[in-house]
Amino acid sequence: MKPIILYDLAAKDTSIRFSPYVWRTKLALEHKGLPYKTIAWGFTDKQMIAFSKQGLVPVIVDPNNGDKVVSDSWKIAEYLESQYPDKPSLFGSNSGKNGVYFVQKWWEVTGINQIVTFIVLDVWKCINAKDAEFFRTGREKLFKKTLEDIEKGRGDRVKAWRATLRPIKDLLREQPFIGGKTPNYSDYIVFAGFQWARCVSDFQLLEKDPKDPIYNWRERMLDLYGGLARKSPMVAPAAHL
Repeated sequence: MKPIILYDLAAKDTSIRFSPYVWRTKLALEHKGLPYKTIAWGFTDKQMIAFSKQGLVPVIVDPNNGDKVVSDSWKIAEYLESQYPDKPSLFGSNSGKNGVYFVQKWWEVTGINQIVTFIVLDVWKCINAKDAEFFRTGREKLFKKTLEDIEKGRGDRVKAWRATLRPIKDLLREQPFIGGKTPNYSDYIVFAGFQWARCVSDFQLLEKDPKDPIYNWRERMLDLYGGLARKSPMVAPAAHL
């Protein structure tokens, strides 16, 4: 089998790959046991993925299926599930898929939309100059404030945010993964948000507490697939020992 090509968001140090949406896809590919290779991409490299008829990553090209092009992490997960049904399922069943989709919608509001306010300035600092100008302009227009103001007070705000993770914490008291005894795509959706922050920032989304079910789950996720996420290059590795 030929490796699937995955376009992957990179920092100015191109070994640092930090998109939470691309991390979902990487982990889905690992889950399926499918070979893949990544191509570094930046926020302003729109022409590089123009063939996908949109401007965001992840984008995959599958040479095993006529160079099929798929963009959007959820659509990629659906594609991998249908194209490679003999490989381990990402969802478990059709009803399971509906539950995973709920997790994605919930996490977009509770996770991604909040995490960005803790690390947005750190993202800006780690990308190349051309991307940084594009990123600052776009995010400040979206939030209607400066990156510095978006991130202000994060040390206090993160404490309140941790309390919103109670549903996951209670679930993980009862089972090792969100998906049950083994991880499924729900785990990859949520974990990718934590990995995003880990790659670009020294800011701690969770306290280092071995009694915290979410902290312990994150440690298990970091060790999946030969420690893929744990070994991934970071801006501030010393902060995450």
